[in-house]
Amino acid sequence: MSFRAPGFPRAGLGILVGVGLAYAIVCSVRALYGWDPVVDGDAVLQVALIAAPLGFLIGLGAFDYWFRWAIGAPTLPEDHSGHGARSWKDYFRVNTDHKVIGVQYMVTSFVFLGIGGMFAMLVRAELAQPGMQFVDPNAFNGLFSVHASVLIFLFIIPVFAGIANYVLPLMIGAPDMAFPRLNALSFWLLPVAGVMMLLSFLAPGGAFATGWTAYAPLSTEAPIGQVFFTIGVQFAGASSIATALNFLVTIVTMRAPGMSFFRMPLLVWANFATSLLVVIATPFVAASQFFVLLDRALGFNFFNAAKGGDVLMYQHVFWFYSHPAVYIMMLPGFGIISEIIAVKARKPIFGYRMMAFSLLAIVVLGFTVWAHHMFVSGMQEWIRVPMMITTAVIAVPTGIKIFSWLATLWRGVLHLDTPMLFALGFLTMFTLGGISGVTLAMVPFDIHVSDTYYIVAHIHYVLFGGSLFTIFAGVYYWFPKITGRMYDERLGRWHFWTTFVAFNCTFAPMHLIGIEGMPRRVADYAETFAGWNLFISIASFVVGLSTLIFVYNMVTSWRAGVRAPANPWRAMTLEWQVSSPPPIFNFDTIPTVVGGPYEYGVPGAVHGVFKDAEVKTTATPAGAAPAGD
Repeated sequence: MSFRAPGFPRAGLGILVGVGLAYAIVCSVRALYGWDPVVDGDAVLQVALIAAPLGFLIGLGAFDYWFRWAIGAPTLPEDHSGHGARSWKDYFRVNTDHKVIGVQYMVTSFVFLGIGGMFAMLVRAELAQPGMQFVDPNAFNGLFSVHASVLIFLFIIPVFAGIANYVLPLMIGAPDMAFPRLNALSFWLLPVAGVMMLLSFLAPGGAFATGWTAYAPLSTEAPIGQVFFTIGVQFAGASSIATALNFLVTIVTMRAPGMSFFRMPLLVWANFATSLLVVIATPFVAASQFFVLLDRALGFNFFNAAKGGDVLMYQHVFWFYSHPAVYIMMLPGFGIISEIIAVKARKPIFGYRMMAFSLLAIVVLGFTVWAHHMFVSGMQEWIRVPMMITTAVIAVPTGIKIFSWLATLWRGVLHLDTPMLFALGFLTMFTLGGISGVTLAMVPFDIHVSDTYYIVAHIHYVLFGGSLFTIFAGVYYWFPKITGRMYDERLGRWHFWTTFVAFNCTFAPMHLIGIEGMPRRVADYAETFAGWNLFISIASFVVGLSTLIFVYNMVTSWRAGVRAPANPWRAMTLEWQVSSPPPIFNFDTIPTVVGGPYEYGVPGAVHGVFKDAEVKTTATPAGAAPAGD
């Protein structure tokens, strides 16, 4: 895929090429236009910020194959170096092995989790007492804006892509993703977007401070740091779209013989539905940011009401993506929970087909509820009622999943290890977040708590208690497969319980002070809320410390953990029927799928058959719940 310059890392070359290309463009504009105010400022910066990442990717080698093909030169063979590559240095170059890319995604995403989490700690330190302690209001706005943007665009969405990148081809019996080079490029767009958002702190006027929504006309008039966010989102969105297209083609065309759609594990179904959402919805957030760029650089006045622009148009376009984005950040987690609960309860998933259909129902209904974020925006009042109804209706397919998981647990042989604890924690936290979501669907209540801490509590119960709990569950569950080693179960339990308790102590009180009128996105507040805010800040620091337990567990276990068997959980899906870590091309012989993925309790049930008719699955032991329960 990529050329390795002898004695010179391609990442270093990429940085030099990126900086050089951006500098050359700036110098060219300066020579041609003499820093004329018409082209100075945003317009030049925007071109430079687009050119620098492209130069980095060219120098890194992300386009080597296509460049050689375009000029008619012999193309280089694929470089599948297997899990771990040949050394740790290979994770810092372009690699087309889906397992290497999966690890790159996950590690990079957790780095951004650490950065975004530190920003959250700074925010809570400032809010521990009324008045201004550590930062001024503008810096405070920058901290919570970058915190939200980094965790949404650079952690939750891509970490799910990383988990799926590693396990999805294995689950469907494929040797790799459909487009390995596009897969590699998709990953390297991610650190580009993240670095760009973080560099906004160095811009004159500080980091972008308009929140992760970047509402116009505020974003069109904000200091120059706003441009870093606007272009960074474009690169993150391009990464998401490319990854989603790759997943769709892989799932549709590369399933093993015998694996029909209704023999696919629910994680595959979840990523199929998520990819449909990404491909349809993400171009809308790209469009909203293109409008902002054109307004800033060329004076198009899309959002300038004085010149015929429409301010509400931004919100409609943005939320047409951003509410489906909530499900982009949830559906892969639903798939992870389905895998874990079936294995740890030793039972088939209750209502498998309804679970699959409810995923597709969420895809469709997700595009009918965007304006419930705009009940107080000044939009036409008649839109409120249909949006209220559709918001309530979309709870139905989600409710189907909750009841299916509970029915799967009923009379199951439960194994309450760390992945299962996080799965059960998800069930409780996401259900609470869903209940507060239903209350917010009601127009009168939504108007009352709009822009208060009730909204902050709701979104964190959904995205922290929902998404992050499933991410932790998935990492613990597939850690033996990815690394070939077992994690420390005692540390895993400590991580769960400290996170679970501290999370609830942090965000549950926000419902109360939100109803009482505590505004969100403010650096100072009334003295009456001081006690609760101090309690919330202390609890949030415990959440941060609990994450350090996870990091320590992962690092030490990866380096020196007990060697993992191929199938420590006695699971029946295909990824557990090969060695840990898997071979370079996943399977010595492509398996033939002869049964469903969750046939626990069915005597003699198998899922995949390999060469010489050797069955690699583990039968359900005596005492497990029968399939009919």
